[in-house]
Amino acid sequence: MPEAFILFKTEPSHERDVYLSLTSHQAVQEVHALYGEFDLLARISSDSAQNLTNLLMKEFRTIEGIRDTQTLIAVDY
Repeated sequence: MPEAFILFKTEPSHERDVYLSLTSHQAVQEVHALYGEFDLLARISSDSAQNLTNLLMKEFRTIEGIRDTQTLIAVDY
């Protein structure tokens, strides 16, 4: 099952709104608030690589309050 970790930078005072948007999404397995350069970390999974790409490109980048993201796609050895 394809998985990715996404680091989110949010607009000031939008951390909670973005957090709640992420936790309500079916593909999101975990969300964590962070201290440091990024505000949130989410682990997402999908049934295929194509669906994972669609989630990353069309859904998560359009959540209001997100300023920047960094995506790390997990691979198997």
